[in-house]
Amino acid sequence: MKQTVISAEPRTKAGVRGTLTAHRAADQIPAVIYGQEKQPMTIVVDYKSICAILRADPNAIITMKHQGGEDTVIVKAIQRHPVTDKYTHFDFQRISLKEKIKVKVHVKLTGECHGAKVQGGLVEHTMRELNVSCLPTEIPHEIEVDITDLHINHSLRIKDIKAGKAELLDAPEQIVVSVTAPKEEKVEEPAAGAAAAGAEPEVIAKGKKEEGEEGAAKEGAKPAAGAKPAAGAAAKPEDKKPAPKK
Repeated sequence: MKQTVISAEPRTKAGVRGTLTAHRAADQIPAVIYGQEKQPMTIVVDYKSICAILRADPNAIITMKHQGGEDTVIVKAIQRHPVTDKYTHFDFQRISLKEKIKVKVHVKLTGECHGAKVQGGLVEHTMRELNVSCLPTEIPHEIEVDITDLHINHSLRIKDIKAGKAELLDAPEQIVVSVTAPKEEKVEEPAAGAAAAGAEPEVIAKGKKEEGEEGAAKEGAKPAAGAKPAAGAAAKPEDKKPAPKK
């Protein structure tokens, strides 16, 4: 693996308010170097230079030159701004090229998936990084996973992945990528109450009665037994009795 050289400057007045702001304004990013049983060092490095290195390879081996000499390091941790997502701090770990280290490596899917292209399935990429152990010079740039022959309801697990000379550290049965059948959209039928609410009222369905019919119905109605006729109502002929003879 190619090693990259970058220069670092000592970070003075660490912890003093306003110092970090001044460094970032000068396009420098604060960092720390630690490991290999040496004293930690607080430094600043050029922001654009470290960004270019990480774009080329997140696990790049870096030769860090500073006032005390130089160290072989890798990026161990990165802090970002919560709003802008820009880098705000780096942790560099000293390493030996003759000792194995643990790093995360990006997973790259290759090929046209049969389950997706022919069968209409959905590719689910579950694990996008894998934990590996290897010598620094044997760290793969990325781990390629061929999904060409992957069918619906099939998956590739850690035990199915090859990572060159690197040892995979994740559980063998963990799923890296799978193909699932597309979900059918269900059309919900309206509930019985909603259907009843949408029905027309009975009076509208049957129509209104003619006003004349309604009035005739009222006039033909007989009063209940024992009920007195209303005031002013004409008496019926059968109700009149003859006057007694003198």
